[in-house]
Amino acid sequence: MTSDTASAALDGGPDKGPRHVAIIMDGNGRWAQSRGRPRLFGHHAGAKRVREVVESCPDLGIEYLTIFAFSTENWKRTQVEVAGLMSLFRRYIAKEMKALAERDVRVRFIGDRVRLDAKLRKLMDQLEEVTANNRGTNLTIALNYGSRDEVARATKRLARDVAEGRLDPDDVDEETLPKYLDTRVLPDPDLVIRTSGEARISNFLLWQSAYAEYEFIDTLWPDFTGTELARLCTKYGSRDRRFGGVKA
Repeated sequence: MTSDTASAALDGGPDKGPRHVAIIMDGNGRWAQSRGRPRLFGHHAGAKRVREVVESCPDLGIEYLTIFAFSTENWKRTQVEVAGLMSLFRRYIAKEMKALAERDVRVRFIGDRVRLDAKLRKLMDQLEEVTANNRGTNLTIALNYGSRDEVARATKRLARDVAEGRLDPDDVDEETLPKYLDTRVLPDPDLVIRTSGEARISNFLLWQSAYAEYEFIDTLWPDFTGTELARLCTKYGSRDRRFGGVKA
């Protein structure tokens, strides 16, 4: 992405752009099928696209990027596709680990890791560890993530703290639950983007996105570029976010 593109995205000052962008990366399978290729071919193309988007973030003033890689519902796909995706995740982490560390990207994973295989979990731990001190873009990868599952797990932890006397039930309010969510160290997303033309949020960051701005675009994820991200950031900057209030 050129510096002119980045400047356009920040027209009016960097404070007008989104600080945290979350992306539902959809359309890999259709992208591949439209080319007469298997769905996994599209997933490989989509994984390559992540690098360009991550590299675009600093110029756009995006401090936090959260991407939806695999949902708790995606286990319903064919065994071949799921196995291929798990293999792709392992290869992607191993291949990109050094580059992410050198680009000062801080990586975190959210989601339930229990069902993931031991090798993948180890690679996830390694990537988080080697980037733990980075101060650049905060990249969060949602892997085996579902927002309802996240809230259920958070509620169990909260209930356990109440039962064991560490938390008074009368002190529980809307500021309490986020402290138990997978995203507890992250700010809420300002902008949520879904590619591929589908207009639904598919169990992604339901609590956190209560006041996010949404963009549903027709572009399939493997065709999504830093330039298009810049355009959406510019559009975001023109919106009037009131969070339920009104201007005087």
